[in-house]
Amino acid sequence: MEISVPIYCLFIAVLGAVSFVFAKKRASIVAAGTKSAAISQSFHSRPNFHGLFAGGLVALLSFVSMIFGLLAGLPALAVLAIMIGLSALAFACTRTTIRANFKARTVVESFIKILLVLCSTIAVLTTIGIVLSLVFESLRFFKQVPVLDFLTGLEWSPQTAMRADQAGQSGAFGAIPIFAGTFLIMVVAISLAAPVGLMIAIYLSEYASPRVRAWVKPAIEILAGVPTVVYGYFAVLTVGPTIRGFAETLGASVPTQSAIAAGSVMGVMIIPFISSLSDDVINAVPQSLRDGSLALGATKSETVKKVVFGGALPGIIGAMLLAISRAVGETMIVVMAAGAAANLTANPFEAVTTVTVQIVTLLTGDSELDTAKTLSAFALGLVLFIITLILNIIALVIVRRYRERYD
Repeated sequence: MEISVPIYCLFIAVLGAVSFVFAKKRASIVAAGTKSAAISQSFHSRPNFHGLFAGGLVALLSFVSMIFGLLAGLPALAVLAIMIGLSALAFACTRTTIRANFKARTVVESFIKILLVLCSTIAVLTTIGIVLSLVFESLRFFKQVPVLDFLTGLEWSPQTAMRADQAGQSGAFGAIPIFAGTFLIMVVAISLAAPVGLMIAIYLSEYASPRVRAWVKPAIEILAGVPTVVYGYFAVLTVGPTIRGFAETLGASVPTQSAIAAGSVMGVMIIPFISSLSDDVINAVPQSLRDGSLALGATKSETVKKVVFGGALPGIIGAMLLAISRAVGETMIVVMAAGAAANLTANPFEAVTTVTVQIVTLLTGDSELDTAKTLSAFALGLVLFIITLILNIIALVIVRRYRERYD
């Protein structure tokens, strides 16, 4: 009989829940007996903590026994028997600890603290691992392609021979067109989303009635849940042809796939990020600041511009950064609406590509990880990571300067 890991986990959850219920009930009985006997020593921990201690210990031992059983290749019934035996032993031990002076709350809180530290450590180590993987693979790429050629080159054509017996091009790895296309689409998207999202947030927080706010805000936030592929279809089937048709009426020629088509749809996609976060930040500004401004004779609009907006500026900057990061990391909309051509242009009505699109293109298919073509994806990712880090540092400096001035 084969049992899958999710079934084992469900069984562990059941054992932990049963142990929690019985230990809590036992602790309640002991606590009630302690009070009725008028014992001077008070019951240290509430019954819930005794239940959590028993349930957590049972679940932990069951999980460890499952891991060792699966690694040892034991039959499913043997693994279950070991889990049940250890759970029963653990529960028997926890019953002996249910007494007035046992500090179950301290033990449980210490375990939770260790768990939180472990989760934080895993997050930090994961980030370090990602950065190191980018650095090491990028160094392998830069051994084949000079750094200056990559950072200052104006031609991107990464097609190379994949094997020694194949004929192929030598490849051109100038990344300027890639980063220019990324920046162009990001500028188009944020130019649309920033003013619209911010105006929506100001209206909802300062001018809209509670009834209008209750309907409008959830409706706007629905946009954040729409899959990006749907936005891509909308861009390539509606926005792109509309822009091309409008340009033709003016006597211009614009392709269906263009930076402005992708950037416009991407801007619509990130509007909820800016509006929702900015609305929450604006609502967090103390009402006393508004009342003081109005009491001094300022109008509603002056209060919003000079008091509310200033108080919410750090949060608004954070919302903008989140939106920019979302726009920089988008792939599907760009693939469908902007194309994959690495054109070095500042014209938003031409087809361009972005870093994320090129990374996906380079790492898909039958490719070896020791060729310059494949390794160039890691170099692109490293440069994009550095640029994003610099943007975050700049925003942090701006926020700190503001807080030193207004706090």
